[in-house]
Amino acid sequence: MSSIKRTKGERVFGVINVIIMTIIMIVTVYPLLHVVFASISDPSRLIKHQGALLAPLGFSNQAYKMVFQNPSIFIGYKNTLFYVLVGTTINLFMTSLGAYGLSRKNLLWGKPIMFLVVFTMFFGGGLIPFFLTVKNLGMLNTRWAIVIPSAISTWNLIVMRTSFMGIPDSLEESARIDGANDIVILFKIILPLSLPVLAVMALFYGVGHWNGWFDAVIFLRNRALYPLQVFLREILIINADKNTMSINRPLEDELIKKQLKYCTIIVATAPILCIYPFLQKYFVKGVMVGAIKG
Repeated sequence: MSSIKRTKGERVFGVINVIIMTIIMIVTVYPLLHVVFASISDPSRLIKHQGALLAPLGFSNQAYKMVFQNPSIFIGYKNTLFYVLVGTTINLFMTSLGAYGLSRKNLLWGKPIMFLVVFTMFFGGGLIPFFLTVKNLGMLNTRWAIVIPSAISTWNLIVMRTSFMGIPDSLEESARIDGANDIVILFKIILPLSLPVLAVMALFYGVGHWNGWFDAVIFLRNRALYPLQVFLREILIINADKNTMSINRPLEDELIKKQLKYCTIIVATAPILCIYPFLQKYFVKGVMVGAIKG
């Protein structure tokens, strides 16, 4: 087969594309590499360094020791894994149910209901009514206060609804002729055909639970229920307080506090970075499928 000859303009466009994408990649990746290098560098050399950091300056794991010697970190990891796994499961289940109902063309009062759903994206009751609602439901200071009130994201619901609407009606009609009800249609036809969207929703919800800390600060009083982000926040705040520095070694403590910020970023983001490559192949397809048809 003869190769397709590209015009001079196409070759120039290809070169420019490669250059632009390389610059974008460097701009995106370098901040993460900077944090990794800084977290394992020698604190005394790190604080004197100026400009780009292209490699670790010596080696020191003292900041990581300070983080992982704190027993609260492992409690936080355990609780965060619970919130991510259980919370994301609840999110996907509830969002799928809502999206399926709203995607049906014969839904009674479908447009007014959809209007009320979209309305919540722009107007909310505020923090105090939200707190009182959680308290009156008996979820205050329980794990359920973290996963139940945020069971459905309006934006994710709209994306999943749009994806469901793109599935041919003939599949549903054929299933109903065979005697299938809505539960069977949803779980045996709609969801298996929507795996890319489900993967994207799982990533969105999972990252939200992993990074969540505000709801825990508001609704939880028992430290045994705190997620990882709350403990990391405490470590940063405590070590940022100048009154906590040792009188005998104030300079060393100040150096460690600078490095500790980089270390906590790595501890908080590393697990998500390990999971993301497995879902990345679904990401673009899932978002596009859920955004094309309105």
